[in-house]
Amino acid sequence: MILFVGAFAIMLMLAANQWANDASPIRSVGAIDATIKSAQWRDGKYIRYVLALNDGSYVLIDDDRSHLIGSDASIERVTRDNGAVFYRFPE
Repeated sequence: MILFVGAFAIMLMLAANQWANDASPIRSVGAIDATIKSAQWRDGKYIRYVLALNDGSYVLIDDDRSHLIGSDASIERVTRDNGAVFYRFPE
């Protein structure tokens, strides 16, 4: 029972953190070049892509549009006022 309550509390804190990030206004958006390395269908609604940035790091991006694996892509690095950073494909 204690394990269940602890897991529930952790899930609630993570959800609250996501809500706070979504509510924070966007401070800056910058274009970055990347290469699409892999893709995985998620819940039949969207595709999760793994992209390699030019500096050698990897990022995950969820999108409902198709992108070719192995192709170069221009993505956006979005920074919110609260310091949260995420990546997305341009609209």
